Amino acid sequence: MKEVWVFNGAMARFPSGIFLSLENAKDWIKKNRLSGALTKYPVDKGVYDWAIENDLFCPKEDKHKSPSFIGGFTCASMEHLHFENGEED
Repeated sequence: MKEVWVFNGAMARFPSGIFLSLENAKDWIKKNRLSGALTKYPVDKGVYDWAIENDLFCPKEDKHKSPSFIGGFTCASMEHLHFENGEED
């Protein structure tokens, strides 16, 4: 499965960078002294579906199948890194 690295700044509502390589992502974050989270995302698959397929989440209630739940779903088990002023935390 193809994957990308997505950077979300500490106070940002939307991502500010998407990278194919972890090295390029880290270089960009360091160069710009950014704070936030860098997360590996699957391509062509929603996180909700990915988590279910990888046995990381099992919807147990009707609300877990609602559009608002699926649209806002995130998974702490996704590979991610934290940065503070460009340095890995």
